[in-house]
Amino acid sequence: PHGHGHPGGPPGPSADGVPNLRLVAWETTRRCNLSCVHCRAGAEDEEYPDELTTAEGEAFLDDLATMGKPIVIMTGGEPLLRPDILHLARYGHDLGLRMVMAVNGTLLTPAKVRELKQAGIQRMSISIDGPDAASHDRFRGQEGAYQGALAGMRAAKDEGLDFQINTTVTRGNLGQVEAIQESAVALGAVAHHIFLLVPTGRGRALTNEIISAQEYEDVLNWFCDKRGQV
Repeated sequence: PHGHGHPGGPPGPSADGVPNLRLVAWETTRRCNLSCVHCRAGAEDEEYPDELTTAEGEAFLDDLATMGKPIVIMTGGEPLLRPDILHLARYGHDLGLRMVMAVNGTLLTPAKVRELKQAGIQRMSISIDGPDAASHDRFRGQEGAYQGALAGMRAAKDEGLDFQINTTVTRGNLGQVEAIQESAVALGAVAHHIFLLVPTGRGRALTNEIISAQEYEDVLNWFCDKRGQV
């Protein structure tokens, strides 16, 4: 459940009465060091052509700053693999945008967390899709991903950078969501967010893992009852 909802309050309407843009998820790169089974981008650890240049990224952020100062989630792929990610984070922060970042956690070190804080990142989200190494690593396609994510969370906590845990709910981990929720509390996350599996990209192979509408409603009701724990 949300510790503070989205990482920032909703902006009010603009002068012409049109609601301001509230939240943008920017897929800054397709490159990733993991091969998660549900990845909508089918991301691999390789260079991808035609991604925005640094100048194009700056122009994109300039445009966003005219639309109500939204929260900008820098995601991927794995955004920490983009060489100019710190520059772009600082650029957006200096425009008055609330810059946050979604990572898999395996590349977070104390030094990297300090750099992210200095660049203006105000919250990290780190994905955990199982309550233990066996379940999470299977989902993430790499042995050691769970321990890497835990190490990243410890680094964030030690350096004073808020982090939340994100979980994609599937038939395989539906029965483990409560254990993941308990882990989020124990690890010091400021929030725990759950997501519905979308069968696109590599996720197309997981059609049988999609939970039913009733199961999703049930887990959302349970999740709502847990509001305030994290």
